[in-house]
Amino acid sequence: MKQDLEERAAAVARYIIENRATVRMAAKEFGISKSTVHKDGGVIIRIEFQ
Repeated sequence: MKQDLEERAAAVARYIIENRATVRMAAKEFGISKSTVHKDGGVIIRIEFQ
């Protein structure tokens, strides 16, 4: 499950960067809530700084 979370977080982050998308746009594209996008962003930050 942790792997799935990390993969989704990376996919959302890549989408935001490549498309200059907002959190709202990314949430709509992936069918998740804005809160989940923010939470996943925190996962990416923690992974990068470990």
